[in-house]
Amino acid sequence: MITSVSNKHMKEISQLNRKAKTRYERRVFVAEGMKMCMEAPKKDIVAMYVSESFIAKEGNRELLAGYSYETVSNRAFAAISDTKTPQGILCLVKMPKYRMEDLMKGRTKEGAKAKQALILVLENIQDPGNLGTMIRTGEGAGVTGLLMSQDSVDIFHPKVIRATMGSLYRVPFYVTPDLPGAIQRLKSWGVMAYAAHLEGSVEYSQPDYRRPTAFLVGNEGNGLSPQAARLADCQVKIPLEGNVESLNAAVAAALLMYEARRQR
Repeated sequence: MITSVSNKHMKEISQLNRKAKTRYERRVFVAEGMKMCMEAPKKDIVAMYVSESFIAKEGNRELLAGYSYETVSNRAFAAISDTKTPQGILCLVKMPKYRMEDLMKGRTKEGAKAKQALILVLENIQDPGNLGTMIRTGEGAGVTGLLMSQDSVDIFHPKVIRATMGSLYRVPFYVTPDLPGAIQRLKSWGVMAYAAHLEGSVEYSQPDYRRPTAFLVGNEGNGLSPQAARLADCQVKIPLEGNVESLNAAVAAALLMYEARRQR
């Protein structure tokens, strides 16, 4: 049993939780909690750690049959956990690697190839909860992939991971240093780009999203940059009443994605 927070493995986990640079140097991220650990692809789990109280609970030892894990004292586990009330289980998972082409290849629950691409394009999203929620909602709405600008919050940030509730393992994503160029590439593949914009010319429910579609959603405070917005084939607006000036980015993305799902 690991009892010291000075243990090299405990130090490594703390570094992985705090620093994106360490995550990308090691090409692993921390997935904490029962759901995130149990849904992680088994072949990609590098290491698993459980607290002494977790493994002492009835049924948990049987649940982990077939997994290799290290037991950690409750005190040491609390020190490395990124949550206030740790569930007592975390694992290190290899980062998946996708190509931009993979965003076009959505699949149904039955494994058949999806008819049309549905891609969420995110520019400079900064809130980890928003990003994680968009990934989770995207899976529910049937997106085929996620395209992100490099200046967005790290997709492997612990809070993003938790907010995805496992969807991170199943939704292809691609982070690009050149978002305008990537949007133009999508358009060259026949994808129609729609920008969520306060000055949109049409309401979001009017266009036909049954063909290959990409939704562009911008920064929480500033929206899309003028450069990204100009690349859209159409700027769409979500009608607002009262004194509300704009919607939360994750809420706006959800409305767009589910309108596409409704049409399809």
